[in-house]
Amino acid sequence: MKRKLPSLIALECFEQVMKEGHVTRAAEALNLTQSAVSRQVGNLEAYVRQPLFRRERKRLIPTEAGKQYAAAVSPLLAQLENETLKMMTWGADDRVLTLGLLPTFGSRWLIPKLGGFTQDHQDVQLNIVTGLTPEDFRAARTDVAVQYGAGDWPDTVSHKLVDEEIIAVVSPALLKGKTELDITAFDRLQMTTRPTAWAEWMGEAPPARPGNTQFENFTMMIEAVRSGLGVAVLPLMYVANDLASGQLIAPFGGPVKSRNAYYLVYDQDRVAMKKVQVFRDWLLRAKD
Repeated sequence: MKRKLPSLIALECFEQVMKEGHVTRAAEALNLTQSAVSRQVGNLEAYVRQPLFRRERKRLIPTEAGKQYAAAVSPLLAQLENETLKMMTWGADDRVLTLGLLPTFGSRWLIPKLGGFTQDHQDVQLNIVTGLTPEDFRAARTDVAVQYGAGDWPDTVSHKLVDEEIIAVVSPALLKGKTELDITAFDRLQMTTRPTAWAEWMGEAPPARPGNTQFENFTMMIEAVRSGLGVAVLPLMYVANDLASGQLIAPFGGPVKSRNAYYLVYDQDRVAMKKVQVFRDWLLRAKD
């Protein structure tokens, strides 16, 4: 059965006149003559059997029917245009890999390695976004992401990249004048996304201490420890250089292995994508 659809050019002219409120400006925008635009609008009105505009001198004033029709038609035309552009660039999407990174892990562990990937795969363009939760990366429509956890996210494929060790660190300046190394006497800095970090490192729930400063990312937290705001339990990989240089010290005990690790994660519906396969295979080689 043949669909009851007006011509696309008639809809384009109608939409443009609705936007401009004037045939002349609509014609200029569409690169058509005024008479052509007027004729197409008239053809559309005849097709839908409704006046869509009132003619007042050189202006076209939309009728109520015209307003309702435009509100329904414009989103459909925009969607049609988007889908057409996707088809015109079919296959180009496989050359852009959107990579979601945890900010500190990305800057300190993965990004220094990415030069090797871009040299080996110059046909793949990286688009890097940052976030903290699976919801962040899902909203950003990432192809692959690095996540911290147990590797058991639903409807995803995950590959372990690196285990994590955590350690309690402090600025040497904060210990000046202290006669005892009682960790409970210091402000314990806390990451909002790692509420169990202190308990993991201590092996038990630490005594309650009101007023502990909280942070949303490790980069700020590390700077806070350097500045003497308190003691923090941090991933060893993030503070190894600070410990080596003496900018931070770990006088309260050695590192403890975290119960979780860092994983490369992607949705199951992306398994067959060549760009995902290429990046996965490269990273699993590069991590060792």
